[in-house]
Amino acid sequence: MKKLLIGIGILSVLTTGFVAMNTYRRVPNNSFGPGEHLEYRVHYGFINAAEAVVDVSPTLYKVNDRPCYRVNVDGRTVGAFDLVTRIRDTWRSYIDTSAILPQKFYTSLQENKYRKEENITFNHETNTVKAEERTEKDVFKVPDNVHDLISGYYFLRTIDFNKLSSGQIIEVPAFYDDTIYNMKVRYRGKDVVKAKAGKINVIKLNPVLPSNQLFKDEEAIRIFVSDDANKVPIKVEVDFFVGSMVMDLKQNSGLKQPLKFY
Repeated sequence: MKKLLIGIGILSVLTTGFVAMNTYRRVPNNSFGPGEHLEYRVHYGFINAAEAVVDVSPTLYKVNDRPCYRVNVDGRTVGAFDLVTRIRDTWRSYIDTSAILPQKFYTSLQENKYRKEENITFNHETNTVKAEERTEKDVFKVPDNVHDLISGYYFLRTIDFNKLSSGQIIEVPAFYDDTIYNMKVRYRGKDVVKAKAGKINVIKLNPVLPSNQLFKDEEAIRIFVSDDANKVPIKVEVDFFVGSMVMDLKQNSGLKQPLKFY
């Protein structure tokens, strides 16, 4: 009887551990993988204002005992615009390969005299987020399957937009700068846009914005992603109260499949 009870106890522990290990969701991903490289050029009116590079590391990283993609986003102002507003920003996300959820998020911002550097750790089993440089008291409670700013975008790339109706809104919880956001993106159907390499079929998306003093309206940002398995942003248009900005894909490599221009 004693051995039986011990056996049941061991089985219970193992079963509990098994359940805990499988609390993560599984998200099918045929859109991106290691080695993806994207380069963008940003224009403010007629001015060549900035450049951005988005890289998925060729190798996987283990974070919180989970295999992860490491995604780097680097943005910088260039040319005459750099003399007025100097920006050197880096965001880095370690994204769980099976759940498409962030395990760590790193921010390094250099915007004129402003400086910020922070490492955020996500615990999806306890639904908490903590900045490494802070005390244990600075732990934030977050919703299930919460994202950072980068992982939220990569999660959107796994969605089958063919199953959505035009006007339908996708909602994704996200955590940034000690705040929980309900990221909303409206699907606006399909279109064709002209890019540097030619015309390409795209999916139209509008991030839904709250009332603010920067953007014209709640649909001031228009994102055009390739209508294929990649779902790569080809063009982004932004309307400010003063002026407008356009971001275009300049170069790409390491995609799941080649982009089809015509």
